[in-house]
Amino acid sequence: MRRVWGLALFCVGAGLFIALIFPKSFLMVVAAALCLLAGYNLFCC
Repeated sequence: MRRVWGLALFCVGAGLFIALIFPKSFLMVVAAALCLLAGYNLFCC
């Protein structure tokens, strides 16, 4: 189950990162980075 949540969070983070070609706010950049980091840790570790 951790791998599924990790993959979902990683995909959300990747989508946010792609949407941030022109960053709207610093909070969105932090949210994208946290989703990518948490998703990677849940999926791979």
